[in-house]
Amino acid sequence: MDKFVIRGGTPLLGTIRISGAKNAALPAMAAALLTDEPVVLENIPQVRDIETERRLLAAMGAEVELGYGRAHHRTTICAANLSKNPEASYELVKTMRASSLVLGPLVARVGFARVSMPGGCAIGARPIDLHIKGLEKLGAKIVQEHGYIEARATRLKGARYAFDRITVTGTEDILMAAVLAEGETVLENCAREPEVVDLAALLTKMGAQITGAGTSTIRVKGVEKLGGAKHRIIPDRIEAATFLLAGALTGGDLMLTDCEPEHLTYLLSKLEEVGVKVDAGETTMRVMGDAAPLVGCDMSTEEYPGFPTDAQAQYMVLMTQAQGSSIITENIFENRYMHAQELCRMGANIKVEGRRAIVRGKTPLSGAAVLASDLRASASLVLAALVANDETIIDRVYHIDRGYERIEEKLRSVGAQMKRIGEILPRR
Repeated sequence: MDKFVIRGGTPLLGTIRISGAKNAALPAMAAALLTDEPVVLENIPQVRDIETERRLLAAMGAEVELGYGRAHHRTTICAANLSKNPEASYELVKTMRASSLVLGPLVARVGFARVSMPGGCAIGARPIDLHIKGLEKLGAKIVQEHGYIEARATRLKGARYAFDRITVTGTEDILMAAVLAEGETVLENCAREPEVVDLAALLTKMGAQITGAGTSTIRVKGVEKLGGAKHRIIPDRIEAATFLLAGALTGGDLMLTDCEPEHLTYLLSKLEEVGVKVDAGETTMRVMGDAAPLVGCDMSTEEYPGFPTDAQAQYMVLMTQAQGSSIITENIFENRYMHAQELCRMGANIKVEGRRAIVRGKTPLSGAAVLASDLRASASLVLAALVANDETIIDRVYHIDRGYERIEEKLRSVGAQMKRIGEILPRR
């Protein structure tokens, strides 16, 4: 099992290119199930979840070519010969909750899907009930037994459906089901994330008729058939946020390229309050971490366009190095503070009270052996290690490989003293 070994204290100086968004690529790959023609997706990140999705689609009979390097992070998916009874097995779904996104496309295209229940998640519940309610509203018959969901429909029919609460994957799943449904579907209380907008853009290229993506109400006029398309995945806003915070923490001067600053408007405004200087261009962001002393600032996670929950753990590290106290409130997931205990082992002063975490800074961090519990917790420990004294060893980094492309190579390229276990770090 891989580990990271990191020696902190080095400012990050240089340029990092932001990869494509994993959370946009996964639903886009699932959308390829809606047509028997090839779908070509570009700017696909080279991360573990993408490989899991490839295996999932291949198990259903789709042909998936996944290439990097000269292929420019491109995948070509052709689902012309899907299995008659396609199934998303527990072995695949248990490692990636986004696997449930195949439910809507399969029911819409072939009239049947068998998908394993996603089960528990380290950061909190990710229930699939909103997916089920939405499909039932569109006319699907749902049966749950033996840990699986079976959905059947001759052809889905358009309907009006309001999500009980905002859900990104739920919005994406029902949107994909609705594009082949008979008649018009109106979805209310939808997620407004850029990843939802990107999926709608791909579906539109495939021939879907969608309006309102990026707002709380999406309207879909169902069509008989979708065709192939070529689409470039949007930049990963969470990777960009992580590297922005890394530059700020280390007192560095970091330029991020191939990113989308408009997707991080709330984060950028919060960083300005903290005292971090960021110059944003059209597709670039430059963070100057030594511009001013960091000041503690309260933050609450919210659905887009609010502060993203996926950047909460990384922001917490920033607050450990800011003057004064700050209160972080997690409103999306109920168990997303497991990184706090590991940060305390490194010297942070953090007290968790339910959905609130009180961070008192500025506290010096020191290297320690720490354990990653989930994807974003892993990233927060990497950031903490970059500013800690001495050496930090992070175990279970397979979590970070799920969503960050070659993070150690990117950070090393801008000066970080960071290697995977087994490699020898040069002594300074």
